[in-house]
Formats: sequence, structure tokens, C-alpha cells
Amino acid sequence: MTVFIAIAVVLTLLALAWLVRPLLWSAGGSGVSSQRLNASIYRDQLETLDRDLARGIISAADCEASKDELQLRLLDDTEDPALVQAGNQHSFLTPRRTAIVIALLLPIGAAGMYWWLGTPGAIDPVATQKASEDQVSQMIDTLAARLKANPDNPKGWAMLARSYKVMGRFPEAEQAFLKAGELVNTDPDLLVDYADLLAVRANNNIEGKPLELVNKALSLNPQHPMGLMMSGVAAYRRSDFKQAVAIWEKLLAVLDPASPDAQQVEADIADARAKAGLPAGAKPAPGAANAPMPGSDAGKLPPVDPAAAAGMTPEKINLMVEGLAARLKEKPDDLPGWVRLARAYKSQNRLPEAEAAFGKAGKLVDTDPDLLTQYADLLAMRSNTLEGRPLALVNQALALNPKHPMALMLAGSAAYRRADYAMAITHWEKVLAVLPPGSPDAKQVEAEIADARSKGGLGLLGKTKP
Repeated sequence: MTVFIAIAVVLTLLALAWLVRPLLWSAGGSGVSSQRLNASIYRDQLETLDRDLARGIISAADCEASKDELQLRLLDDTEDPALVQAGNQHSFLTPRRTAIVIALLLPIGAAGMYWWLGTPGAIDPVATQKASEDQVSQMIDTLAARLKANPDNPKGWAMLARSYKVMGRFPEAEQAFLKAGELVNTDPDLLVDYADLLAVRANNNIEGKPLELVNKALSLNPQHPMGLMMSGVAAYRRSDFKQAVAIWEKLLAVLDPASPDAQQVEADIADARAKAGLPAGAKPAPGAANAPMPGSDAGKLPPVDPAAAAGMTPEKINLMVEGLAARLKEKPDDLPGWVRLARAYKSQNRLPEAEAAFGKAGKLVDTDPDLLTQYADLLAMRSNTLEGRPLALVNQALALNPKHPMALMLAGSAAYRRADYAMAITHWEKVLAVLPPGSPDAKQVEAEIADARSKGGLGLLGKTKP
């Protein structure tokens, strides 16, 4: 309200200054001499005739005739020596009095017309918010009344549940979710909304029923953003920091690095890394949930699920990705932008487009072991093999960082597939060296090393059996 009044006052003062300035701009007591004015005009016309004669536009006779005519007109116009005074000295409404009248009437008239024709109450944010809330409450109550008369409307109950939740009417929201029935169990959006509601009612505790609903939503849509977000939060709260890092890393694939959401997720990842004992900036060590193991599906990593901050939807994510793609068409030299687009396409399982985007990232990929490994993973997903170009990229990444966990895991998987079990063990033992002893990932890698030893005829300490 204060800002509106200040702007209105400033605009009014500017309008007043524009209107009264000519009236207050006094010319003193001097008038304008008509003789001098006319003489100046005719002097210009005579000079024009001289220039036309010099350029040959008119003849000398015509020039002389025109000069004679101008001189006669000048004599007629300069006969009255009176001064033309600026303004009427005997009028009541002098310029100064007129300016005062305008300065008084303009703001009073403007304020009166706004009070009469405008909506003064609209500049009061408290009153406006209350009116809006009353309007929304009335609409919700109308919907609730219709559903009581016609309760066989699952979509209506779901809409009512969400509306109650937004208004903070949590007990009524929970009852409405229950009345939506089977529709909730088949819709991941509703499952996550219901889980969020139950978590809020349980003092923000996601464990138990809320987490069951989240897991059910992810089973229906493994790429559900809000479901992944809540799953990561649950992992963090139960001190499974490595899993939280893995989930939050996926969030960054579709977020604008400069956005507040991305900055918040990066801060959460850094905190989880510190608590998990992971080095800053390192990828989570590959394990059963997020790394290739040398079983029947070795070398083919599961697709990365896209996620976004709370409240994001797949439609919004698609719009963000397409917006990034459009910007990169206009600015194709943005190599970090192509990397973000490639990761986003990969997380959406749009593998051909992801491969093209990695290709356009050019030298940025060739000098970054993380990007080289991700590119190799993508190509392995497309061809279902790590041999050839994927393995060449993995080896290039290891040349830059011989201890890169994911690159070592991929190299070990490739060796396992071609029955080079000794080489697979060598790579996996290097991975094991960077994993926290006793962690689930470490146990998984130890099991795979034992399997490779068994198939390769190697003893417990890695020596060939006699």
C-alpha cells in the first residue's frame, strides 16, 4: 500500500511539473518587438533571394522585383512600434495564479476520481488476501457439497483432497484421499501427494505409511520427481547418506545450475557427502543400486531417473529441457549447456538425442573423466556392450583419473564379460579401496570379486590355483 501511494505521488508531481512549468517560466517584464521580429524574418528572406540568384535559380530582374516587394511589406509591418506583450497584464488569472489552481485541483481531482471509480481496497494486501482466501474457501465448500450429493466421483474427491491440503485443512484432506479410493493407488501424483500429507501430519516423518506410498508411486513411475525427492529425504534421515547423494545427484541433471533449487540441492549433496565420508565432488561409489555389476546385465547401467525440486512435474521438466535445447540452438558454443542437455536427455531415456548432445559438448567431454564415463555409459546402454567406443572412453577417463570409481567399475565389467577375470578383479579391488569398509556397496563389490575369483580359478588371495 505504501509503495502504491509513493508511486502515485511521484507521478502526480511529475504531471504537475509538466503542466505548470510553462506558466511559471516568467519572461520578466520584456516583451517581443514586432519590428525586430519582422526585420529578422525579412532579412532571412532577402538572404535566401541572394543565394538563389548566386546559384542561378532566379534571374537578376526577378531577384530585384522580389526584393522590392519584400521591402514594401517590411515598411508596412514596421509602421506600428508597439510591443507584443506576453500575456494580458490586466487578467485576474495570471500565469502564477493559474499554476496554483492547477497544482491544487489536479491531485484533489485525481484522488477523488480514483476513490469514486477505482478500487482503493485493492491496495491493501491484507484485505485482498482475505478476500481471495474467502473466495477459495467458498469454492472448496461448494465442491464438498456436490461430492456429498454425488459421492461416486473419485476425481472430485482427489481434487477436494488437494484443495484441503493447500488450505491447511489436513484432517479433511486425509478423509478426501481415502474417499478417492482406488484412483489414488493407480496415480503416482496422488500417491505422492497423499504421502506428503501423511508426513506433514506425522511431524514431517516420512517413514512408515508415507514411504510405502512413495515407493508405490515410484513403482508406477520410476521417474516421478516428487517421489524421488521424498525418497532421498527419507534415506538421508535414516543416515543412508550414500543413497541420498545418489538420488540428489540425479536432481541436478534437469535443474538450471543457476536456479535456487539447484543451489539448494548442491548444498544438500555436499552435506550428505561429508556425512557419508565421500570426497567432495566425487561420484557416489557404484553399488547394487547405481552401478554395473558383472552379472547377466553387466556393462549396462540402469537409466538415470530425472527429478526436480518439490512441486515439479514431468510436464514442467520437459518444458525446461526443451527450453534448454532451444537456447543451445541459438548459442551452440555453450559447451556446459550441451553437457546439461545430454544428462537431461539421458535421464529421460532419450538416448539418441543424449548421444548427439554429448558429441556437441566436444573438448569439454574429452578433458573430464566424469563426462567421459557418463558418455561411455550412454553408448553402452545403446549398444548393450562396453566393448569398442564405450571402453575407449572408459580408458580415456582412467588415463585422466586412474582412481575414478565408475570408470573402474565399467572397466571391470567389460573385463568380466570377456572372461578376463583377473583384470576384472584388479579393477574392482581398486574400487573397493575407495569404498567405506562394511558398507553395502563394499559388500556387493566383494561378492562380485569372489564370483570372479571362482570363475577364474583364482585363490582367495588372487593367486592361480595349481
